[in-house]
Order: sequence, then C-alpha cells, then structure tokens
Amino acid sequence: MPRLEIAADGFRLDDRPFRIVSGALHYFRVHPEQWADRLHKARLLGLNTVETYVPWNLHARRRGEFRLDGGLDLPRFLHLAAAEGLHVLLRPGPYICAEWEGGGLPSWLLAEEGIALRSRDPRFLRAVDEYLGALMPPLLASLGSRGGPVLAVQLENEYGAYGDDPGYLADLAGLLRRHGVDVPLFTCDQPSDLARGGLDGVLRTANFGSRAEAGLVRLREHQPDGPLMCSEFWIGWFDRWGGTHAVRDADDAAAELDRLLAAGASVNIYMFHGGTNFGFTNGANDKGTYRPTVTSYDYDALLDEAGDPTPKYTAFREVIAKHAPVPDEPVPAPAPKLGHGPVALTQCAPLLAQADLLGSAEEAARPLTMEELGQDFGFVLYETRLPDGGPALLQAEDVRDRAQVFVDGQPVGVLEREGREHALAFAVPRPGARLTVLVENQGRVNYGPAVHDRKGLLGRTAVGGREPALWSSRALPLDDLAGLSFTASDPKSPPVGPAFHRGHFDVARPADTFLALEGWTKGNVWINGFALGRYWSRGAQATLYVPAPVLRAGRNEITVLELHASTTATVELRDHPDLGPTEE
Repeated sequence: MPRLEIAADGFRLDDRPFRIVSGALHYFRVHPEQWADRLHKARLLGLNTVETYVPWNLHARRRGEFRLDGGLDLPRFLHLAAAEGLHVLLRPGPYICAEWEGGGLPSWLLAEEGIALRSRDPRFLRAVDEYLGALMPPLLASLGSRGGPVLAVQLENEYGAYGDDPGYLADLAGLLRRHGVDVPLFTCDQPSDLARGGLDGVLRTANFGSRAEAGLVRLREHQPDGPLMCSEFWIGWFDRWGGTHAVRDADDAAAELDRLLAAGASVNIYMFHGGTNFGFTNGANDKGTYRPTVTSYDYDALLDEAGDPTPKYTAFREVIAKHAPVPDEPVPAPAPKLGHGPVALTQCAPLLAQADLLGSAEEAARPLTMEELGQDFGFVLYETRLPDGGPALLQAEDVRDRAQVFVDGQPVGVLEREGREHALAFAVPRPGARLTVLVENQGRVNYGPAVHDRKGLLGRTAVGGREPALWSSRALPLDDLAGLSFTASDPKSPPVGPAFHRGHFDVARPADTFLALEGWTKGNVWINGFALGRYWSRGAQATLYVPAPVLRAGRNEITVLELHASTTATVELRDHPDLGPTEE
C-alpha cells in the first residue's frame, strides 16, 4: 500500500489527493473470530480506513511479559484489515483513555511509589521504551512505508486535557522513531486543548461530536495549513452503572457528518463498532465522584454490540456516498441469535471458603494494595483477627472501590468508594473473631489526573481506633476457576454471600445470544471459561452479550459469581439485548 504524505493542501496517497474516511474498531473489544466480519462491514459502509487503540495493560499484564496471541494478535488484525482493502490508523498510547481500565496504562506502573504517569518521569519513560520495544518489531512490516496498511501512528492521546509539557511529547516521538515508526505521527485533542496537546512538526487533529465547523476553525487556528481531520467524531456515548443508556439520533449524527465531510475534512467515526469490555476491563471516570463504566461498549455505534448494522449505519452510508465511493454490495443481514431460554445453576462454590484455591496470601502490618501484590484485575481479600468481642467500628481511610465486610464469614455491611465516610459499625461475636474484607476493583480511572488509581484498602485501616498488627492480603484475579470445588445447591434456598454458581446447557448450533440475570444482584459471569464481564442490578445494562464463538455445539458451562444474593437459581439466554432505559 502507498505511503501517506502530509501536504500543505491535505493528505496525499500515491501522490494523489486522499481523504481519510475511517471508523474506530478496537480489536480487543471484539472476539477475534469476528474481526473479519466487522472489517468487511466497515468497507461496505464506504470506509477506506479503520482505527484502533492498543491497550498496553492487556498486552503486558506484568512487567517483562508481552502477548500478541489470540484476542491480542494485533499483527493478524492488521493483516485482515489489509486483506479487506482497508488502511489503518494505529493509536498505541501509551495512554489511550477509551473508557478502558486505567486508560490502557498497566497497573504495575503504580507499584512505583510517587511515579508520575504521562510525564518525563524516567521510570515512566523507561517503561514506555520497553513497551514500544516489544510492540513495534512485529508491527514494522505493517507500516505503510513497508507496504502495509498502517498509514499513521498517534502520539499519545488527548494529552492537552492532562498536561502541557511539549518535552514529554518530544520524548515519546523520539521513542517511536527509534523503534522504527517512520510513517506520519499525529496528535488529537478537543478543540479547547489543541494548544497544550500538540507538538511542532506533528499533525494536529481534533475530537468533537457536534459543531463541526467551529471545531475545524479552531483546528485551523492552531494549524494554518495541512489536512483538517476529526480523529474522534463522537456519534454516541458510553454508559455507566447507575445511569441510563446513551443514544444519539441517527439523522442528527448523519447531518453533522455531512457538514464535516462537506468542509473537506477527513474523519474517524468514533465508534464504528464499540464492542464489549469483556472480563474486568471497563474503565471509570472520577471528576469528584467515581463512576465505573458498564460492560457493554455498544456506544450507540453504527454496528451494535453484536456487530449488526443499525439505522445509523444506513444513514451514515448514505452520507458517505455523497462524498466518497461506497461499494455497490448488499449489507449483510443481522446474524441469527440464540434464544435458549432459562438455564438452571445447580451447583455452588462459596468464595470465602475456597479463597485459598484462587490465590495465595501475603502477610504484612497493613493491607497491601493490588499493585503491591502484582495484581491488575479482580478482587483482593483482606483478613485479620479481632482481639475483643462486643461493638466495633471499622474505619478505612480510602476504599478502592467497593468493600464487602464479614465477621466470621457473616456479612455485616458494604463500604463504597463514593461514600463520604468509610466507616462501618458491627458486633464482634467473640474475641479472636475473623474480620474479612473483600474489595472489588470496579475499574481504574481512565481520564484525568485520577489515572493514578491504586486499588484495595489504601491508607489507615483501623478497628475501634486501632490498626490491627497483622493483615493477610490475598490477590483474587479470578482468571482461572478450574480449581474450584462445586457441590449441589438447593434451588429453594440459594446461598447468601460471595459464591460461584454453575450450570450447563446444550446448544445445537452456536449463535450470538444475550444473558439476562433478573433476580441477581451483582457479580461476574464466565461461559466456557470466557469472562463475559460484570452485571449489576443497579443498571442500566441488564443483559450481557455472548459472542457466538464463545459457545460450542453440545454441552456448555456457565459460571456466575454472585457477590450478594439472588432470588432465583436460573439465568436466561435471550435473542435480544437490554441495555437499559434511555433518557426521554
């Protein structure tokens, strides 16, 4: 594929004028067996390019390790894009935001006391250097300069909303170049942040979802010549637990796209296909109040969470056809869906009683953070002994993010990060009783200075005004449940407290489906060992998307971790999603 050039009058490809018409598609939010399908639908829309972030924290869950296999096989994704005739905009971070856990920054960075993320802190830049040294060599053949699909690479991400140190951006640019990136670099910022987020000699682009003309004017003020591009044209939005499902009118979004393209600008539609925050990968926002993002990243995008074209897809295709070639091919119909119905969960494994099968404990004079334990996702289980019986008051300086408290295995209350006072009163039945605190990482903050988001019990944790002399801290990443021992459960009396529930169901022909958990409170779900994500009766999201490749013909296994209690022993596989109510 020809190399992209940045000229005074716009982009050029193969020495011809070129407009980037792109859509965001994150490979890590889509099952790898569905990548080709999503890419094909991108081309049929009229896109000539797709954009993807790269989540550093998933590729390198531990320092010194780096994965490019399975659902993280980025070289394969790039190959599939090229095979579909699509170019690629690559956004490797190191910070990506993306409503993704920690903005893509690996949690092990936070094991360094006082580290300044997204800065010239030598410890951070050294880690970035290691990251790019592992990421880029397998990708160099995919750069446009070597005949591959990657037209350009992003330098950082909306840095102007975080800092204003051009020296940091220059250091990053130097690292990218040193690791072989010889295609154009670009930055992206919201219009009000363009001055702080740009770097001389690097293409500036803008992010916005409305008032396109004004956004382009602001971009031109900071970049007198060269291409005009909106790198994130927001056509929907993400959802948070306790909120409503965000939607945007298709005609309104399409009309704004029309104005953007009529102005001669290039565009990256965010999102073309949102996908899913599988497992524990959702991020969170904290602008004074902590708000974790839901499992679905449907984003009210052109393809819904299951990859089916929406009315917005049709509306955008008609607009793109006014400004660029659109393939004269039919758009695939929605894929078949599986409506299996109820599934009985007939077996149970209490979490507290089997915690030693899920992770090893470390003893210390205080609770250890997740990062100190070398853990990224999941839960931490803290335990200590209470010397006295009678009334007690647990006081935790900082809870990150949600703590369930037990005395001798009995639940006595919950502490949440967003609460103003992290204090809980309870009765201790006997001297030497065991205090257990199960803390859930509900998603590290992905935007703003709060990305320095350590997890667990932070700061002073006291009972009756005194700090216990010895704590046990046990990492529970829950990435391997094979060692659990299940027994038959009583459907008339579901167990209370954190417990795994397991059931089986048969499928003749695997297809996409949606798991409903009515009557359940809060927890996580796995099917055939694949981590679907979190559920919470708080809503808005009420079903979890199950990709067809997760299922197999014949016997399938479902495991639900319920943190509190349920009023039922069944879940249901439906042929339609429920992402919750929308605002009127």
